[in-house]
Amino acid sequence: MYQSETEMMVQGIDVEKVRNDFPLLTRTVYGKPLVYFDNAATSQKPTAVLDALEDYYRLYNSNVHRGVHSLSQEATEAYEGARKKVATFINAKKAEEIIFTRGTTESINLVAASFAKKFLKEGDVVLISAMEHHSNIVPWQMVCAEKGATLQVIAMNEFGELLMDDFARKLTCNVKIVSVTYVSNSLGTINPVGEIIRQAHEKNIPVLVDAAQAVVHLPIDVQALDADFLAFSGHKIYGPTGLGILYGKEEWLNALPPYQGGGEMIKTVSFEKTTYNELPYKFEAGTPDVAGAIGLGAAIDYVEQLGRDNVFSAEDELLAYAMRALQAVKGLRIVGPLSNRVGSISFLLENFHPFDVGEILDKQGIAVRTGHHCTQPVMDFFNIPGTVRASLAFYNTKAEIDKLVAGLEKARMLLG
Repeated sequence: MYQSETEMMVQGIDVEKVRNDFPLLTRTVYGKPLVYFDNAATSQKPTAVLDALEDYYRLYNSNVHRGVHSLSQEATEAYEGARKKVATFINAKKAEEIIFTRGTTESINLVAASFAKKFLKEGDVVLISAMEHHSNIVPWQMVCAEKGATLQVIAMNEFGELLMDDFARKLTCNVKIVSVTYVSNSLGTINPVGEIIRQAHEKNIPVLVDAAQAVVHLPIDVQALDADFLAFSGHKIYGPTGLGILYGKEEWLNALPPYQGGGEMIKTVSFEKTTYNELPYKFEAGTPDVAGAIGLGAAIDYVEQLGRDNVFSAEDELLAYAMRALQAVKGLRIVGPLSNRVGSISFLLENFHPFDVGEILDKQGIAVRTGHHCTQPVMDFFNIPGTVRASLAFYNTKAEIDKLVAGLEKARMLLG
């Protein structure tokens, strides 16, 4: 069995101390201490985020904007303050370039629907990659079917890496937008999005980046990337569920028509004509998730207080340890690249079904994700039904990785 390193200091993070910030990590499952390796699906929330949510609902619950009373002004200040925190976190030029949505899925749907309405026509091409989450496939399929456009796919190799020569061949003048994931949720691959953006911009083609998995593991600088659009979800980065971010360059957001109609996204309304609001409110119809935005702001504060470099370094160290440990397990096959990766490790154990392996791990208190991970085309490419996915966060420990290894050994014995 792989031998554990037991120290609790990981690259500047006092793991024992930070674990105390996450109440859910103290619970048991089937009488065993919880080992939570499903962070790619959703991360756990620190007390600072839980307190921020409770404070909003207990102390100043009110709708934002236009209210003259004190509670509304307090809520508006906190809500817009969270927008500014997000803008700083990803280095947007302006807070107005940050749109609050319900998640990465809605952010991508917003761009697909609004972009297609104005810029997509019959014969045009939308270019995505072979490793996209369903939320970066289906919206584009829908608008392509509506407009008579074609969806093309950048191929990948057997290591789960994009073929950049295939990208260059398919990046023709018919391509109107490229939409790619920064980090694969099912393979952990880090894609060369900077180079993809550079090549696309040489032909004046905009690029949307799905950063749902990247934002929690990599520093995001939208100006350095030169991304036209970038999307992520708050719950991936220790914030609440139901709150997402769409970043868009100001010129692009101004060029796109609104996604939904209703309150807040208007300046004036008559039965004859409506004029739309300025950014970012043009894309924020209706009452927003005020608490969610405030919670995300608290999550960003928490990560910044720990130090992003410390968090990323801790995760890199854990990932390296986990890769070594899992590769020592007899009959285990890692699906995806062995390097240039972050976060998630997808694998198969012998010829056992992933669900069976995951169920045995669950009985030992170990939470992993099993299935196709909303990337069925990826599983079809590898000709497999799905994988077991263990995804890491900085609050995980090397001792927990050892428990995973022991759990897999037990699963192999029981299933074999």
